[in-house]
Amino acid sequence: MFAKYSKYHLLFLVLLIVAAVLNLVIGSVRIPVIAILEILSGNFSGKASWEYIVLEYRLPKLVIACVVGAALSIAGMMMQTLFQNPMAEPYILGVSSGASLGVAICILGKSLFSLTLQNYLTGNLTIILFALAGSVLVMFIILGISQRIKQIATLLIVGLMFSSFTSAFVNVLAYFSTAEELKKFTFWNLGSLGNISWQQIYFIVPILCTALAGSFLLNKSLNTLLMGEGYARSMGLNIKKIKFLIILVTCMLVAVCTAFVGPIAFIGLAVPHITRIIYKTTNHFHLFTGNIIMGALILITCDIICQLPGEQFVLPINAVTSILGAPLVIYLILRNR
Repeated sequence: MFAKYSKYHLLFLVLLIVAAVLNLVIGSVRIPVIAILEILSGNFSGKASWEYIVLEYRLPKLVIACVVGAALSIAGMMMQTLFQNPMAEPYILGVSSGASLGVAICILGKSLFSLTLQNYLTGNLTIILFALAGSVLVMFIILGISQRIKQIATLLIVGLMFSSFTSAFVNVLAYFSTAEELKKFTFWNLGSLGNISWQQIYFIVPILCTALAGSFLLNKSLNTLLMGEGYARSMGLNIKKIKFLIILVTCMLVAVCTAFVGPIAFIGLAVPHITRIIYKTTNHFHLFTGNIIMGALILITCDIICQLPGEQFVLPINAVTSILGAPLVIYLILRNR
């Protein structure tokens, strides 16, 4: 059995490596594979501009695509198991809505601040901080509510209410905003894997890896929850505690991802289904590794597609993930009648 899944892991790891190399090669400036390998090994003696593009732009983008794809896929897997709902996704709890609200206040709500503060609300780092603050605030609210309710499905309603509230608030801010501010907010909402520095990666990766390690420790509990809460209780599982930990880990993954790259659509919804279909199992120990590899592979592939138009423009990452993900979701709905 393990040998069967090892073959899948090995196959998709090879595909992931190929996609990673292509991601470094393709862009407004096409860089040969040999040059890429020389740059990564530190033995490159060619154009300095190529080295800068690879090391300071494309490699950070590749790293962030790997960790964000893996994080959103694992978060989606946990949400679908927790709610026993194949249409559940990482953003279902409203954490991404909190990030959107924070960014909207930063970009669209400058009039709410004094003239002195308005001068500081323009940088990319400030937008990230506001997004992170909004995500963390909603995360704590969700965690608090989860301890007070008995039916886990109630959190779906809470998440929907957060989304409705933030959407209404953002619409009010947008009504009084300029065209330039609206354009900037729209670009953030489309998601972007670029403009991530190594300093930001040094902050993002340890947090996401810690949360992923926590989610791995929850795999046994997730397997038990598949049999229903009654069975889980009979096996001695502390349902309230496990639910809290699942929600905490998911909120951490979603908060960090959304704050730094925006709300990336469909990865957390589609990838867990793709993994289950390919691996033909519901065992979370196998699905965990599969989701990490598959999530990174699919998000990198989507980023490659974004670069294909060439020098003229780059497609928004959300457009590509939605184009690929929406047909899959429709297929799953029809398949399950």
